[in-house]
Amino acid sequence: MTLKEKSKILDKEAIERAIIRIACEIVEHNKNIKDLAIVGIRNRGEYLARRIAAIIEKKYSEKPDLGALDINLYRDDLTALGQQPTVHETIINFDVTAKHIVLVDDVLYTGRTIRCALDAIIDFGRPKSIQLAVLIDRGHRELPIRPDYVGKNIPTSDKEVIEVKVEETDGIDEVILAEKF
Repeated sequence: MTLKEKSKILDKEAIERAIIRIACEIVEHNKNIKDLAIVGIRNRGEYLARRIAAIIEKKYSEKPDLGALDINLYRDDLTALGQQPTVHETIINFDVTAKHIVLVDDVLYTGRTIRCALDAIIDFGRPKSIQLAVLIDRGHRELPIRPDYVGKNIPTSDKEVIEVKVEETDGIDEVILAEKF
């Protein structure tokens, strides 16, 4: 698939402001940080989750539990990914039971990734609640999934792609709107 960049939606500063706002909204909604866990969906959701947890710790002097979730084995299109899908480590080093879990992902599109993440989290126990934070909500849901915390809503067409880049893996923080052709 070839992409043609159309516009830059968020730069480094805008991403940082969105993440700070999301972190503050999470704390406002979940009063007790001791019962809170931030879990990033690999790959870029993991880095966003780390940033959110760091902001919460810095602003509120309490550290929420932090985890990373690989959902590849939960995907309903696993065979379409190839013979040997890449599976990364899931890191949940805390008991999810009775926790308020905030799943973090970079882009919410059809909702299928989040469905997989819900299945994966439930395999670890029964959380008190599961909430969803996304940097970008682009619409086009196929499942009844809605985020609780959103950095930015970007209505898109099916021919468009949202590309999130993070410093940790891409060397730059930015969100690009591109077109498939």
